[in-house]
Amino acid sequence: MVIKYPLLSEKSVGLIEKENKLIFIVEKNATKTDIKKKIEELYGVKVADVQTSINMKGEKRAFVKLIGENAASNLATKLNII
Repeated sequence: MVIKYPLLSEKSVGLIEKENKLIFIVEKNATKTDIKKKIEELYGVKVADVQTSINMKGEKRAFVKLIGENAASNLATKLNII
């Protein structure tokens, strides 16, 4: 399981609206390529870019930029994030 769950926060909602990005909590050993393939497979969207970081709790976050206007907001609506 590469993708654990989508992150819901004030920052994530702002990124959806401004930058067409979603934030997911992922496995620590997941690579950017793994994350990109899994997001495209699970949700049927095209991924432009993946950036990762590890937070203070030791969780790995993936910032996923989607291709297509409003693609992130459409996916967030399907996932009941917004």
